[in-house]
Amino acid sequence: MPAKSSSRKPATKSKAAKTPGKSTVKATTKPKAASKSKTPAKAAAKTAASTKASAKSTAKAAAKPKVRAKPKTAPKASAAKSKASTAAKTPPPEPLEVVRPLIKVRQARQFTSKPVTKAELEAITEVARWSGSSRNEQPCRFIAIRDRALIRQVAELGLPQTRGLPTATAAVAVIVPEEPERELSRAFDDGRAAERMLIAAHLLGLGGGVSRVRADVRAGINKALKLPSNRSVRTIVGLGHPTEDAMQPKTRPGQARLPRTQVVFEECWPEPPAKE
Repeated sequence: MPAKSSSRKPATKSKAAKTPGKSTVKATTKPKAASKSKTPAKAAAKTAASTKASAKSTAKAAAKPKVRAKPKTAPKASAAKSKASTAAKTPPPEPLEVVRPLIKVRQARQFTSKPVTKAELEAITEVARWSGSSRNEQPCRFIAIRDRALIRQVAELGLPQTRGLPTATAAVAVIVPEEPERELSRAFDDGRAAERMLIAAHLLGLGGGVSRVRADVRAGINKALKLPSNRSVRTIVGLGHPTEDAMQPKTRPGQARLPRTQVVFEECWPEPPAKE
């Protein structure tokens, strides 16, 4: 019996000796755990780096808006080209249609109480100022009148030729030099200015009528307009908003003008002469 107990003691010692070995192994495994603890930090660093990279790429993309503007110019250019091609395909208007507004100009001698504005009167007199004249002498002077009492006074002095003035809300008197030897030339110049004022009034939605001033009544009108002795009034253009009656045709359709075949000839006088 004693011999068995002595033989088992060394075994317990060996187990005890092996135990420190296990503890040593465990000790060696701890550094691995420590290394595992560093892994999340590296992952976080990598995540931060990737986040910064994506932020930089986003910032670069946001900082380049001009790249998107380039494709927009192409459609505009193509649209402009398409418009140009469409305009090129559209035939030009007939010449007669272009000048038709001039054909529609007519004289009016009855006007409503709606006044002609200062700006409208300035535009009409500017057209008169730019009218042509013989040798570009520019002999005409123009008096723009908006005083209704003065317009009526002039109308009374020049009757019956000035019968269209009493209801006018504005008027323009054409003044020319007193030159008996050049009366025909001056009449031509003031006639051009008067007709252009009628056209200007029509384009503005107004109406106008031309009144000639006879030689025997010029002195009274000259005095009313305070003209110098070397100037005289020959024509007065009454202006205003025409009434409906004033714009009604005065002749039957087709009778307002003579037929073209009786008025317009080509190259020379017709043979046989046109009937009048």
